[in-house]
Amino acid sequence: MKFFVSVVMFFLLLNCFTAAQTLIRDSCKTAAAKDPNLKYDLCVQSFEQDPQSKSATRIVETILKSKKYAPGTESTIRTCVKLYDDANDSLKEALTNVKSGDYRSANVHLSAALDEPGTCEDGFKEKHVKSPVTNENNVLFQKILIPLAFTNMF
Repeated sequence: MKFFVSVVMFFLLLNCFTAAQTLIRDSCKTAAAKDPNLKYDLCVQSFEQDPQSKSATRIVETILKSKKYAPGTESTIRTCVKLYDDANDSLKEALTNVKSGDYRSANVHLSAALDEPGTCEDGFKEKHVKSPVTNENNVLFQKILIPLAFTNMF
């Protein structure tokens, strides 16, 4: 489980080392080979992109403010905001677990966070309407899957 600590350090030092590009690609390739749900390209991009990019919660709140959603789905959209908050709480707890060396609990919290984007999508399916946040949910799923896949590599 020391590998997970290394991954956390990897995130912190990523911008400091030019050799990080090779490490990112190799790590993502290994993780994607072990988990068929993990998309290699998105794994690499998630390490390289701006950490200030919009989150799924902000996008959903923008949809709510603009009132650009199917009639009768406002409660489902609000539920998605709650689910994203829950995922965020689980991710914070996972980080706390990693810092304390409790990697088993970290995996549990990462797995819990991984469920939230799909639960959001299920709410729209139950109402038989197209989700306005499918893209964001897919990206969020991948971004949570990446550290989970890394913790399961060894």
